[in-house]
Amino acid sequence: ARALTPQTAETDAIRFLVGTQSLRYDNQIHIIDFDDENNIINKNVLLHQVGEIWHISASPADKGVLATCYNKTSDSKVVTCAAVWRMPKELESGSHESPDDSSSNTQTLELLCHLDNTAHGNMACVMWEPMGDGKRLISLADNNILLWDLQESSAKAVLSSSTALEGKGQLKFTSGRWSPHHNCTQIATANDTTVRGWDTRSMRQVYCIENAHGQLVRDLDFNPNKQYYLASCGDDCKVKFWDTRNVTEPVKTLEEHSHWVWNVRYNHSHDQLILTGSSDSRVILSNMVSISSEPFGHMVDDDELSDQEDHHQEEKSKEPLQDSIIATYEEHEDSVYAVEWSSADPWLFASLSYDGRLVINRVPRALKYHILL
Repeated sequence: ARALTPQTAETDAIRFLVGTQSLRYDNQIHIIDFDDENNIINKNVLLHQVGEIWHISASPADKGVLATCYNKTSDSKVVTCAAVWRMPKELESGSHESPDDSSSNTQTLELLCHLDNTAHGNMACVMWEPMGDGKRLISLADNNILLWDLQESSAKAVLSSSTALEGKGQLKFTSGRWSPHHNCTQIATANDTTVRGWDTRSMRQVYCIENAHGQLVRDLDFNPNKQYYLASCGDDCKVKFWDTRNVTEPVKTLEEHSHWVWNVRYNHSHDQLILTGSSDSRVILSNMVSISSEPFGHMVDDDELSDQEDHHQEEKSKEPLQDSIIATYEEHEDSVYAVEWSSADPWLFASLSYDGRLVINRVPRALKYHILL
C-alpha cells in the first residue's frame, strides 16, 4: 500500500482511508477507525475493483466521497486514471463496532464519475479545494493541470479550465497541493526538481523555485497558518521550507533522513509540528518553531508580569525558540510512502509503509502540554 488520507470531513471520529496495491487480487480501500479511549483499531473494507491505488484523497465537505488515482491496463499499456467514489451510507461516519467477520460483508464503492484524462495523460494526484463545498478539484496528469467542477451530486465532472507545462523533454508532475490561503486561488506543483505556484483563476504561473531539490521533488505542503510558507521534500533526502515571496533560498532545510523523503505534512492546528516519511523506513516528527506562526512561543501580556519577571521575560522573548527533532519512529520495516495527521485529533497521526503496515502514533504528551500550556 502507498495511498493514505485522513477522512477530511470527519472532525469527531479518528479515521483514515488506505488504498491497496495488489496485482493479484481486487484492490481495496480500508476504512480505519481508531478508538482513542480503548486504543483499538477497527477496520472496514471496501472493494475498489478497477486497479491498484496510487493516490487517495477525501472530500473536505462530504464524509462519504473520495477520489482515487489508480492503474488500469488498456491495449497492453498501463494508464493511471482518476475517479470520484461514494462509500456505502452506513460507513460514512466513524463507527466503532468491529464487524464480526469482515470477509463476509465486504462492500463495493459506488462510482460517481471518472475524471476523464484520455487526452491528458497519466494522473499523478487529485486535490480537493480545501475550504470548498467539495465540488471543485484539480488533477495533475502528466504535464497538465486540470480544474474540475463536480455537478449533479458529483455524478458528473466538467473540465472548467486547464493549462499545460511547457518546456524541453517529457515534463511530468509528481505531486501538488492546493493552498488554503488567498481564498483558495493558488496551488503548488512539483515536477522533476522544480516547485511552481499557479493561480487557479488565470491558470498562470505565479512563482517558480528551480532546483528546489538536488533530485526529484516528491511532495509539498502549505503551512496552514502562514500564507507564504511551503514545505517540500525529495530524493536528495532533504526537507526544505520556503517563503514563496523570495524563492532564491529556502528559509530552513532539514537533513535527518538517509533516503528519499516521500511525504511532508504540517500539523493543521500547530504549524511547528512537521511529519516526514521516507524510504529509510522512518517517520520523523520535527518541531520547527522558528518558522512557525509562534516563533517566540505564546506571547505574555505585559500586565500579567511583575517588574522583575518583566525584565526576564523581555530578554527571553527576543530569541526565537529552538528547532528540534522530537521523535524518530521506527515501527516500519519498509519504505514509508505516506504520513498524515488525523483531521479529528491534532495530536494523532498515521503512517503507511509499502508492506501494508499502518501505524498510528501520538505526539509525545510532554510536548503536547508544552505547546498547550
